[in-house]
Amino acid sequence: MALLQISEPGMSAEPHKHRLAAGIDLGTTNSLVATVRNGIAVCLPDEEGRTMLPSVVRYRADGGVEVGQGAARAHATDPKNTIISAKRFMGRGLKDVAHAESMPYDFTDTEGMVRLRTVQGVKSPVEISAEILRALAARATASLGGELTGVVITVPAYFDDAQRQATKDAATLAGLNVLRLLNEPTAAAVAYGLDNASEGVYAIYDLGGGTFDLSILKLSRAAC
Repeated sequence: MALLQISEPGMSAEPHKHRLAAGIDLGTTNSLVATVRNGIAVCLPDEEGRTMLPSVVRYRADGGVEVGQGAARAHATDPKNTIISAKRFMGRGLKDVAHAESMPYDFTDTEGMVRLRTVQGVKSPVEISAEILRALAARATASLGGELTGVVITVPAYFDDAQRQATKDAATLAGLNVLRLLNEPTAAAVAYGLDNASEGVYAIYDLGGGTFDLSILKLSRAAC
């Protein structure tokens, strides 16, 4: 049930010392958390059997925070406090946000990353994304029956250093140890075993909820 098992060199990990990790797809529209069971990667469901978590966070006037389906339902009635697709703002300034003037949010153009004013104060995309990661980590902990040693988070191949660092910061804020950030097309290649295929050039399409990307991977066998 563990995606990652850690032991000292030359020693096997005892059952009670197994370390648990999970893979997280922090998506623009929806997010997922997965682990490996019996050699097969499986997405972990919530208590209602749903694997996809809408990447939506709502800050309520009573101090509560909603993540996922409940938050998404409130977007029509409380748009300023219900943030959809915060991933688009990660590591970006206001000038980098396309069509910001048509969005319902109250942006604050501060130095560095853009921030959004909510009923609970000014929130950064890092803080908003941390809420999503925290919800997914809680799901994984409940499903796996133990605390996570760390997580692998997939990011778009086009993410620059600022966006990658913002993703790491969100995970840290959520109390997670980031084992690795993995490019989404690389994750797709690994999932389908292309890393063990013959040499060649492969096209990988990432038809996401918010973006559509094409990556070209050139695979070659390493010299022994």
